[in-house]
Amino acid sequence: MEISNLIDTFSEFKEFKNIDREEMMHIIEDVFKAMLAKKYGSDEYFEIVVNTDKGILEVYHNRKVVEDGEVEDPLSEISYSEAIKIEPDFEVGEEVSEVVDIKDFGRREILAIRQNLQTKVMEFEKENIFLKYKDKVGEIITAEVYQVWRKEILIVDEDGIELVLPKVEQIPSDNYKKGDTIRAIVKSVENKNGSPVIILSRTSEIFLQRLFEMEVPEVYDGLITIRKIVREPGQRAKIAVESYDERIDPVGACVGMKGSRIHGIVRELRNENIDVINYTTKADLFITRALSPAKISSIVIDDAKKVAEVYMENDQVSLAIGKGGYNIKLAGKLTGYEIDVYRNTEEAEMEDDVDLREFIDEIDEWVIDSLRNMGCDTAKAVLAYTPDEIATRADLEIETVLDVIEILKAEFDDEDDQ
Repeated sequence: MEISNLIDTFSEFKEFKNIDREEMMHIIEDVFKAMLAKKYGSDEYFEIVVNTDKGILEVYHNRKVVEDGEVEDPLSEISYSEAIKIEPDFEVGEEVSEVVDIKDFGRREILAIRQNLQTKVMEFEKENIFLKYKDKVGEIITAEVYQVWRKEILIVDEDGIELVLPKVEQIPSDNYKKGDTIRAIVKSVENKNGSPVIILSRTSEIFLQRLFEMEVPEVYDGLITIRKIVREPGQRAKIAVESYDERIDPVGACVGMKGSRIHGIVRELRNENIDVINYTTKADLFITRALSPAKISSIVIDDAKKVAEVYMENDQVSLAIGKGGYNIKLAGKLTGYEIDVYRNTEEAEMEDDVDLREFIDEIDEWVIDSLRNMGCDTAKAVLAYTPDEIATRADLEIETVLDVIEILKAEFDDEDDQ
């Protein structure tokens, strides 16, 4: 195989691998130096000239001309009689640069060079990909869906680099097909078996933060600070914001006129309900805002235990809990408090009522949790509903509900008897 053909082959190869000519020259030089060192014991007296544009690679062996019979190191010295065969004008003491013929390497060595070149190019490409995306962790990228599988989606960027969006990093209602454009953040870059694996995410809180930075100039410029974000991807999100400039309304700026700024984000997140809340260091006010749209009558906070007891009217309880319990769950994550919701009537009736957790020996814990998730923390709160209402709201079997009601009623019947 001719050297020029070898260079041409890799000049074409690099077009697909996104390696510039300068790097290609360095790779070729390194591979040939390694081959020379292996063949001659050292590459010190060799010079490699590479021109990938013209497909030229020349190897020169540089030696000093010495008198005949005085050659001590054939690698660095050449006798006068041998030197004048190359060029009759050479004199003792001068340096001879002799072209090394590729045929001197032999077919096996040429194949080894080719294989080493391929290996070096691939290693360089992998390192480039890793470094490129390592610097992009936490950034939003836009790429094209190449293949959709059950557990993940394979995506390619504009340079043909493969990226992965696992199922767990997709919004539940995401539905992509080949050729679709997708936006996500770079979650992590890992080296697995020597190859870079770039993981994307659309469920990360950082993805939502970056979307706000793109849609809200005040956030991007730092005039509005995002203090915390919590999400149930595709369902609901809460974001606490603040501004140190009193002239700026952080919530209004994030939402935009008639919701103009936030609508694009909501669409990108598959209609995820986003609550933007003014951040405050006052725990009671922050919890009140976090439970929006429910209105709170009063609140009792235990800062040591990070527990908040919230009291409200009956018609506000379902709003506080939210569909699927997401509202109260996210409010707790956002504020850092365990939030317990009580009806106002329960304040006056607590002395005559019984907390559901007192029935743990008679009612399964998962059933009690289901009742608490529908906003009922006491026995009387449960008994205020009909069996059908309890079954629907708590997602329980009617037989289970009837058993629970019987146990709860028995508690108050016993008290009346006493």
